[in-house]
Amino acid sequence: MKNTIRKIAVACALSLSATSVALSADFATADQIKTAIIGNTDQGGMLSGPGYSQHYLADGTIKGNGFVGKWSMKNDSLCFAYGGESSGCWEAKIDGPLIVWYKDKKIDGAAIMLKGNPNKY
Repeated sequence: MKNTIRKIAVACALSLSATSVALSADFATADQIKTAIIGNTDQGGMLSGPGYSQHYLADGTIKGNGFVGKWSMKNDSLCFAYGGESSGCWEAKIDGPLIVWYKDKKIDGAAIMLKGNPNKY
């Protein structure tokens, strides 16, 4: 029960914070996105899928629980590929540890950036 309540509280806080960032921040540049992700782990969720957690390495590798992928930059968008297949590119708005992901200029997800690799991926 405590774990469920904690998850609900975190989801509510993330939602409120994401709304604030979405309304106020400018889109991040490629350099700002790279500074936020390299060597760090993001945990969040996308509107189109389940929650996720993944760690970003400087060489473009992404590691998660049971998967490996690649990240790259295309202009000011972060692009992903898993299993050799492109998953697309997203723009971002960043405020401290919070990242709001945008697809086609519409909010598509949000995540909290954790320092380092706390999940040991």
